[in-house]
Amino acid sequence: MRTLGLDYGSARCGCAIVTPIDVVPRPGSRRGLDALAALAAERGVERVVVGLPLSLSGADSEQTRETRQFAARLARRLGEGVPVELHDERLTTRMAQRMGAHPSAAAPEDSRAAALMLEAWMTAHPRNHATTPDF
Repeated sequence: MRTLGLDYGSARCGCAIVTPIDVVPRPGSRRGLDALAALAAERGVERVVVGLPLSLSGADSEQTRETRQFAARLARRLGEGVPVELHDERLTTRMAQRMGAHPSAAAPEDSRAAALMLEAWMTAHPRNHATTPDF
């Protein structure tokens, strides 16, 4: 199952399918949601996992609430055929910042964070994705 990982931010959204890909500017806007829907259709995405920015204590913040609202809007835009779920993304941005020597370091930091979050989701849900990478 091809899964799109998103690192939502109000200015831009990092995107990854196994490896980091481009960012989508202003993802919460109508244009941003349309761009994400087009990306999902173009890549044959069957599921979207949005990183949930919980605090280190696990509590919600204003950004967490905004991300939940974004995920709900995206789910409505994509329809029932592409489920949207949330996954804890704590520390993925910090880890992405430290990936300087990694081959994917040329990708935008937000998309590297999305790839790290997606990798964690795939590890936690091994039966929900293809066993071979879909490049």
